[in-house]
Amino acid sequence: CLSCGYCVSECDFGAIADKIEFIPLIELLKDKEKPVYATIAPAAAGQFGENITMSHLRTALKLMGFRDLIEVALFADILTIKEAFEFNKLVKNEEDFFLTSCCCPVWFNMVKKNYPDLYEKMSPSVSPMIASGRILKRLYPNARVVFIGPCIAKKSEAKEPHLEGAIDFVLNFKELKEIFKALQIDLQSLQPDDIDQASLGGRLYARTGGVSFSVKTAVNRLEPTRVIKLKAKKVHGVNECKGILNDLRERKDIKANFIEGMGCIGGCVGGPRTNIDVDKGTKHVNEFGEESFILTPFDNKNIFRILENFGIHSLEGMMQDEEFMEILTRET
Repeated sequence: CLSCGYCVSECDFGAIADKIEFIPLIELLKDKEKPVYATIAPAAAGQFGENITMSHLRTALKLMGFRDLIEVALFADILTIKEAFEFNKLVKNEEDFFLTSCCCPVWFNMVKKNYPDLYEKMSPSVSPMIASGRILKRLYPNARVVFIGPCIAKKSEAKEPHLEGAIDFVLNFKELKEIFKALQIDLQSLQPDDIDQASLGGRLYARTGGVSFSVKTAVNRLEPTRVIKLKAKKVHGVNECKGILNDLRERKDIKANFIEGMGCIGGCVGGPRTNIDVDKGTKHVNEFGEESFILTPFDNKNIFRILENFGIHSLEGMMQDEEFMEILTRET
């Protein structure tokens, strides 16, 4: 089992379901002593209505009792920089390659469980979801963090022994839609609470090819004269992911040194708990990305504000800071 959730969406009898955590979430929001932050995946663009923006969702979640809504794409920006530095360090010749995406637990589980011989080539980064929880809890020690996304696998990822504690609860888009309905929250009538925290690339993590685009842009910015350029290969869906991993195991020439895997077809926008189809989701994510005033993670002042709280004053300093790198890195 890769926790992909495909069985849940395909079972005609509805006999398979993921665990819903409404009651403990309500109890969490009632506890006014501990602020609760929502971190939301960029795949949320368009999921709650054609004209419903992240700013509408921010207002709605504050009405529910959340302290604030934070874009997970902001933490994707931080990890993009980390992966750009790592690619620059690890890929030195034509035979070297680098496996990502750190954001997809299905891809990660597939490599770790079924292709252990390739695991050493896997990015050591945690997912943007885990990074969001770890960083927010360092900034606000009493805080609780709830992740909102389209993915069933995120529920099991949040409970993995070496990741547990970063995220307190995981809500998917279908669950949140039902909560809005139960609370009679009309998103269309709400005054938007503006939110602009992440770059174009960070927001594009939500669809196939977004991670490759973001990291390639960052690598080119980091070292524009690099001789061995980043050549990306993106695969999505379990079958394609297995296919590329089999090719790598058999040492076939895949004409790429950066392999992005997404367990769902289309990427996160094709997740099992989305409210709209993958084509509409991709369209909305692309538009959401283009709305950002931040072109690349290197231009994201929100990253530097976070780093200042850790006493870090540069991106190079971030990569050299053991405490911060520990936050962003998986246990092997």
